[in-house]
Formats: sequence, structure tokens, C-alpha cells
Amino acid sequence: MLGLDKILGGIFGVIDKVVPDKDLAQKIKFDVQSQAHSGEMKELDAAMKIIVAEAQGGAWLQRSWRPVTMLTFTGLIVAKWLGVTAPGITEQIELELFAIIKIGLGGYVFGRSAEKVATAWKAK
Repeated sequence: MLGLDKILGGIFGVIDKVVPDKDLAQKIKFDVQSQAHSGEMKELDAAMKIIVAEAQGGAWLQRSWRPVTMLTFTGLIVAKWLGVTAPGITEQIELELFAIIKIGLGGYVFGRSAEKVATAWKAK
């Protein structure tokens, strides 16, 4: 998956080629970047709301599936490093597990932090 910076870099390159007025090109780039970051924040907010809803759910499985999954993936990576796993876990799979862990734990930590802040804010 392409990162936002790579996508914006490609768009900015096209803008530089197509728009001869440099001031107008800078304004267009600024507008595109603002829209991209606004969309990124909306996506992050939506993910946070999902995680908070999961964490507040009544069922154990609903509250715990994300932490259990992250622990499982982390265990797979540690097992690979210790040499006690199937040889089928390639470096590519390892990198994908790392990416999933980064996203999963990052979202979980962010969502739980936001939940605590919201709870504290409501209590005031």
C-alpha cells in the first residue's frame, strides 16, 4: 500500500508539470495536502470510535479479540526469532505481521487513550 507522502508526491509532480503559475501551483498543492490530511483525520477518528466501542462492549470476545490477536502475532514473531516456528514464515510474512501489529497496537493504544480522556472529560 502506498503511503500518503508518496501519493501526494506524485500528485504534486503532476501539478508542477500542468500548472505554469508557480503561486497557483503552491496554492493547489496546499489545498490538496489539506484535504488529504483532513481525510486522514476522519479515518483515524472513525477507527478510534470502532476501537472504543469494542473496548466498551459487553462480551469478553468483543473486548478482547484485538489484544489476543496482537499477542498471537507477536508470539509468532518471537517464536521465529527463537527458531521454534515453522520455516514457512518468510521474511515477507514477518514484515506483514509487524505492520499488522503496528496498526493494531497503535489503534488500540490511541483508542484506549481517547476513551480514558473522554471519560475523564465527561466526569468534569
